[in-house]
Amino acid sequence: MVDVTGAALGLLFLLPIFVAVAIAIRATSRGPIFFRQYRYGYRNRLFRIYKFRTMYVELGDSSGRQQTAVGDVRVTRVGRILRNTSLDEIPQLINVLKGEMSLVGPRPHVPGMLAAGVLYEDLVPYYFQRHAVKPGITGLAQVSGYRGSTATAQAAIARVDHDLDYIAHRSLRLDATIILRTIRREFLAGSGM
Repeated sequence: MVDVTGAALGLLFLLPIFVAVAIAIRATSRGPIFFRQYRYGYRNRLFRIYKFRTMYVELGDSSGRQQTAVGDVRVTRVGRILRNTSLDEIPQLINVLKGEMSLVGPRPHVPGMLAAGVLYEDLVPYYFQRHAVKPGITGLAQVSGYRGSTATAQAAIARVDHDLDYIAHRSLRLDATIILRTIRREFLAGSGM
């Protein structure tokens, strides 16, 4: 109930930004407004995640295995702004309304995601335990500094460890703390990727 209410209020409150971003994407590069991709969800079930498209269609990686790097030439000018402010994540509120995601939880990964150059599940044998709950728009790993690249084994393992720590201690109070930290860190400070 908290997820659905929060997502509905979030979409209502962010509707003007939603429309403005859609217009900016359409006006500055050809292709769809939304980027859709299969991700792991609850109990390893696949679902299609929604994000605002931030890359040129012809340069994008639909598999999601090629991670975005700082200064990535595949990212559009508008896409850079969306990524830096995390506004590209707003359409995931639709996934929450559909019951595929929560507001808070482990971030959903693409199947076959690499970490330190190997499959994530090969690097971290307990990787799939993070799918014991619905994935979230934000999570403990993200607000703890483990967002972005998984090029190093240490960062990739720490991300999963934070996800499992969240699952072990989740509560409405922890969710509220993570949401407030996300707003401050991602939207206000602009520390997105």
